[in-house]
Amino acid sequence: MEINTALILCAGYGKRLNPITLKKPKPLIEINNTTLLQNTLNLIASLGVKNILINSFYLSEQIEEYVACLSINLKVLRDGDKILDTGGGILNLINNSKQNNFLVFNPDTLWNESYITEIQNMEKFYFENKVRNILLVVEKSKSFDQRMVGDFFMKNNILNKSSDKNLIFTGCQILNKSVFENYKVEPFSMNKIWHEMISKNQLYGYKSDGKFTHLSDIEIYRKLTKI
Repeated sequence: MEINTALILCAGYGKRLNPITLKKPKPLIEINNTTLLQNTLNLIASLGVKNILINSFYLSEQIEEYVACLSINLKVLRDGDKILDTGGGILNLINNSKQNNFLVFNPDTLWNESYITEIQNMEKFYFENKVRNILLVVEKSKSFDQRMVGDFFMKNNILNKSSDKNLIFTGCQILNKSVFENYKVEPFSMNKIWHEMISKNQLYGYKSDGKFTHLSDIEIYRKLTKI
């Protein structure tokens, strides 16, 4: 891939997975004997991306201890005195990098190598069309958790929030640091930037054709682990 830096968002409390997350951060929950974070790292390695930045906040010491044993180019940055949410967390990470374009992952999704070609094609679209933010999305019907509601409708790879929101954000996106040009490091959601880009028809999507498994809450955890 042309992009050589990936960001992984690991700061959240994971409250919907209580009581497990009372003592363990969500990225370190294991499904099929592999942590969510390791699944994400495995995919990033398969994509050939060498540099990784992770943000942390809740039980950050456990995240730091986990990655300290890994022999990869990885750095963990804490959000600070307060959790920065998705937008602020990403901005804090990119401020610690000299790169302009970033591959961003939420580790809540059970990433696997079936996503490699789709992400590579998404990156190709991103550069060929000179877009600033593109999201990997999937049809609601392909979600393991059938309770999930749609986030977007897409036409000609442009995302909007029309009534027919049949697409779910998978938790993978590519973005250029310029989308944050009017923002500073403070708590705010990435949704704020997405809404602004939607209003200008500038938020793009790339559709995944595979099955989508997201660790939404304790009910999905029990189904996935047969507990």
